[in-house]
Amino acid sequence: MADYKIFETDEYLKKLNKLSNQEKSFIKKKLLQYIYPQLKEEPLYGNNIKKLAGYKPETWRYRIGKFRLFYVIEETEKIIYILSIDFRKDAY
Repeated sequence: MADYKIFETDEYLKKLNKLSNQEKSFIKKKLLQYIYPQLKEEPLYGNNIKKLAGYKPETWRYRIGKFRLFYVIEETEKIIYILSIDFRKDAY
């Protein structure tokens, strides 16, 4: 199976930059060590992955502690667009 490519949107990068340095480094470490490798292999299924109901286009969320990472999958191009990251309390 072909690996997916990951594309971080401007919106996502803006949200990430608003976080404290401690939160940013926590998230970046998780992304590089676990999340991006997992998403490249299998973006649809996993312990922390959930498809959100009622979103068009289909949107997925990845749980990272108290944060939620939101993304959409472009199947034909095999690209995952990282849309946004939010605190759990602000996410829904």
